[in-house]
Amino acid sequence: MEVADILRETEDKMKRTLEVFHRELAGIRAGRANPALLHQVHVDYFGTATPVNQLANITVPEPRMLVIQPWDRNLVSAIEKAIMKSDLGINPTSDGTVIRLVLPQPTEERRRELVKSVHKKAEEEKVALRNLRRDGVEQLRAKEKDHSLSEDAFRRAQEEVQKLTDRYTKEIDEACAAKEKEIREV
Repeated sequence: MEVADILRETEDKMKRTLEVFHRELAGIRAGRANPALLHQVHVDYFGTATPVNQLANITVPEPRMLVIQPWDRNLVSAIEKAIMKSDLGINPTSDGTVIRLVLPQPTEERRRELVKSVHKKAEEEKVALRNLRRDGVEQLRAKEKDHSLSEDAFRRAQEEVQKLTDRYTKEIDEACAAKEKEIREV
């Protein structure tokens, strides 16, 4: 494997780590309605656990309300039950054809808990980035040891891996700060 391949592979893995972090942040309820809140809610559909967003149209008519319109009306009660079983802490209301989720205003204590949760997830992703950096540097070091890479080339490549790590760490910090601001917004 060439140095460029090692760098490309390391960057691809770091991109995926960042994407996972963004998806996790989207699922954190900050008092504002977001269809991503329902990505972790699965409904038993013909014996298969299926995400709600694959069974219904989800809209945001108001900042604090989600409306779920199942494509099959027979699924309304199953979706309601799945939402109640989930850890969202929201009670759905239904008129038989659509389900409405009204998001309550989070308390100050709940906001602090959410911010802590965001910071914890950010730190976990930063650890994952550092592990990817270590793996990339180990691959480079192995190339140096078998003399297919000079010491200077190793140092340059190691600096590139560090730059990638710094860039993605900064992006995680920025996403974390933006989510924290969104959570603290009243």
